[in-house]
Amino acid sequence: MQFGLTDEQKMMQEMARDFALKEIQPTLKEDEANHRYRPERVKQMAELGFFGCALPEEYGGNGFGFLESVLLAEQIAKVSGSWRLPFNMQNIGPAVTVNKFGTKEQKERFIPNWVNADACGFFAITEPNSGSDVASMRTTATDCGDHWELNGQKMWISNAHVGDWGLVYAFTDREKKYKGMTCFIVNLKDNEGIVTAPIDTKLGLHCAPTGEIAFTKAKIPKDSVLGEVGQGFQICMWQLNNTRISCAAGALGIAGGAIDAAIEYANERTQFGKKIGAYQMIQAQIADMVAEHDAAKMLVYRAAWLKDQGLPNQQQTSIAKLFASEAAVHAASATMKIFGSYGFSTEYPAERFLRDAQSLRVVEGTSNIQKTIIAGIAMGDVPNR
Repeated sequence: MQFGLTDEQKMMQEMARDFALKEIQPTLKEDEANHRYRPERVKQMAELGFFGCALPEEYGGNGFGFLESVLLAEQIAKVSGSWRLPFNMQNIGPAVTVNKFGTKEQKERFIPNWVNADACGFFAITEPNSGSDVASMRTTATDCGDHWELNGQKMWISNAHVGDWGLVYAFTDREKKYKGMTCFIVNLKDNEGIVTAPIDTKLGLHCAPTGEIAFTKAKIPKDSVLGEVGQGFQICMWQLNNTRISCAAGALGIAGGAIDAAIEYANERTQFGKKIGAYQMIQAQIADMVAEHDAAKMLVYRAAWLKDQGLPNQQQTSIAKLFASEAAVHAASATMKIFGSYGFSTEYPAERFLRDAQSLRVVEGTSNIQKTIIAGIAMGDVPNR
C-alpha cells in the first residue's frame, strides 16, 4: 500500500500552490469584497494544464487522472475556495461526462474548448423546487421534429450568467419518471429563449459566479442530446459521483488553509505573558483539526485513486465528500475561535474560510444525501459502482 506521492505529483502540487499565492492571493481581498470573477484567470489555469485531468490526450487531456486533479484543486482552495470551482466547470463536470457518454463528434467539438477555457463550462441540475430530489425537476425538453424545445428554470448554477457551453438536464417523458430524463449539451449564448441572471446574495464563494437560467421555448439542435434520450438520470448520477470528489478536494484545501492560519496566529498572539499556542485548550483544538484533516486527506486520495483504477468507488467518494466537508467546517469554525474577535473581522481570512466551507455541506449532494448513499450501499440495498 503506497501512501507517498510521485515526484511529478509533488511538482503539480507546487505549481498549483505557486499559482494560488502569486496570481490569486494578491487581489483576493479586493475581489472578495467586490464579488469579482476574473475569466482571464480561468484561461491562465487552463494554460497550465489544470483542466486536462482524466481526459484523453487527443481531446486536450494531460495524461493524468482524478488524483492529480484533486491535488491541484486542493492547493488552489487552500488560498481561495472560489477558485476551486473551475476544476468542475471546465474539467470534471462537462468534459469528463461528455468523454464518457458523448459521440466522437461531440468529444472533438466540445472537450478541447473546455480544457483550454475557450468555452466557459457549466452544468444545470438544481431548480427552485428541486435539489436533492433530482427526479422532481420540472424543466422539460420537447421533441419538435427539427429541434428540441426547452422550458423551465434552473437555480444555483455555477457559471450560469458567464457560461457558454454546458450540460442541462430535463425531462423528455415525465411519465417514465427516472427513465424519462435526458441530458443536453446547450449553448447559453445567442438564444432568445434563454435568459440568465446572477445570484449575488451568497454567504460565501464570492469570486465564483452563481446564477439562474430560464428557458422559455428555447430551441436547441437535435444533436444536442448527450448519450441517449432517457439516459439523463444515469448520466447525472455518474457525473455527480465525479464532481463531488472535486468538492472533497476543495474541502481539503479550505481546511488546510484554515489550519495554517490558526497555527500561525497561535504562534504569534500572546495573552497572559505567553503565546496562546502554549495553552492546552488551543493545542487541543489544533490537534483535532490536524487529525481530522489528515484522515480526510486519506479518504479523498483513496476515492480519487479508485476512480483512476476504474474500481467501484461510489461509497468511498461519498465517504470522502461527507467527512472532508464536515471536517472543513469544523476546522474553519475552530480557527475563528482561535482568532477570537479578529476571527469576526473581514481583515483576516478566518471568517472567509468558514463562509466558503459551509457550501461544501450542500453542493453535489448534501451531507445527508451522502449518508443515505453510504448507508444504502453498506446495507446492500444498492451496489457500489
